[in-house]
Amino acid sequence: MRLPRRVPWQDLSELEQVCSWIYADENDLQAKRLAVNRLAAWKAAVPLPHALDSAHAVLSVILQDGTSATSTSSLSLRMSYASAIIRLVNGLVDPLQLGAYARSINSIAQQLGLPAWFVELRHAATHEDLPSLEVLRDAAREAMGWLLHNYFLPTLNTSTPAAPAQPLRPLAPLLKQYKTLMKATTRDATLRVTYRAEITKTLREVERWIAEAKVASASATGGGASWDDAQEDGDEEDVREKWALDQLAEVLIQRGMLVPLSKRKRVSPGQTGLALPRSALLIWTPLLTHLQSLHPNLPLHLVTAITAHLSRPVPTSDGNAAFQAETVSLTEETPKADPSYDLCLASWAKWLVDNCTTGSADADEAEDIRESAIVRIVSTLGPDLLTSGSSKAANTLLQALSAERPKLATALSVLSQAPATASQAWEDAPAVELMESRLRTLLALSASNGTQDVDMEEGGGEGEDGDGAAQKEDASQLPPGWRKLSERDGWRPAPIGVYVSCP
Repeated sequence: MRLPRRVPWQDLSELEQVCSWIYADENDLQAKRLAVNRLAAWKAAVPLPHALDSAHAVLSVILQDGTSATSTSSLSLRMSYASAIIRLVNGLVDPLQLGAYARSINSIAQQLGLPAWFVELRHAATHEDLPSLEVLRDAAREAMGWLLHNYFLPTLNTSTPAAPAQPLRPLAPLLKQYKTLMKATTRDATLRVTYRAEITKTLREVERWIAEAKVASASATGGGASWDDAQEDGDEEDVREKWALDQLAEVLIQRGMLVPLSKRKRVSPGQTGLALPRSALLIWTPLLTHLQSLHPNLPLHLVTAITAHLSRPVPTSDGNAAFQAETVSLTEETPKADPSYDLCLASWAKWLVDNCTTGSADADEAEDIRESAIVRIVSTLGPDLLTSGSSKAANTLLQALSAERPKLATALSVLSQAPATASQAWEDAPAVELMESRLRTLLALSASNGTQDVDMEEGGGEGEDGDGAAQKEDASQLPPGWRKLSERDGWRPAPIGVYVSCP
């Protein structure tokens, strides 16, 4: 769970006031000065989000340009404008270099919806001659407009969506290209050297896709652009990576990826348990090993996606329902049972659990993944589906994972037993009357053994007096296992909450 983030404003009305000072009148320099002063005060109190920090820098240069045109040289203004634009672009792009391989600034800017000429202007101001003052003024005005539509309005009104960003490119073509190359090398070993560069390039493209998915995670989950990267938040990257790996896992478990399209290629000849064909292992093991070295939690995401699919109920086909239905959907595809597909997925889950330590020095990681997979299957399926034949592949996977765990095997045997038939008395008689009859039965059974549960050490024998007899009489009226304390036991009355030491 993410901790609440600190913001400089007490409520959104203060941010709305700053926004009105900036954008109400473009020529009102006095209002912009108030906005700059407020932003400076906020910056002294807490770290500002990058959007507000960039707005403060650009506004400061705009004020400098509007009020000191005669005393400030053109070169100084150009350098100030260029510095503000460079900091805006770098602050947006640098935190999103999340992959193992560096991405171009232009590609990340396109995903964010940042104007492409901002990147060109940044490059020119950094490595070439400074752009002209007119170009930099236009860039500053467009930058403030971009911040209005991508930060201020979405923050002030959560129902206002940010500017649409570039959609995430599909992953399936990359995986199909990788599969084609690996098929060729597995059939002809002499092609490994020829296709080695292309395979490496494809692996890097898959990793770049994961980096792009991390950038797109904020907008895909409805959170808009993430503007809190300047603030310390250790969980933000984990959330992005989790979403990206979930999307990767969903594509990998589709038919034609980890599971071949041909049903005869999904299982090995004479297969009795969970075993993968050698051809599938030769094709996909290099990719999974490479990605796992960069993302150790990938096996857990794949196992979670597989178990989620195996736990889905398969709709039964009812011939009479088709005739009784008033309308028939021509577009909705009803999922059909595919035992070989489910069994192949279960085999991949078992393989992932057995090989989760490949390339990892953490020996406990495999046990964590195994525990997560078992918990997911048991909690999702439940006793009803465990005893039914509709989830045969899931039951096979569960039995394979619990083969080395006697305690889990015992628990599964208990869950697999047929549940006892519910008593019909609850339906024939009111619940309160039934409970009262059961209570009377229990009290009658306890009354016969009540005298054996009462502590009779105090009193009894020849020294028993009237107090002992009264205590015995009171004790006989108490529930079994209870006894009444007296001054003999060191008890004395005291107000509630006062400590009384016992001798």
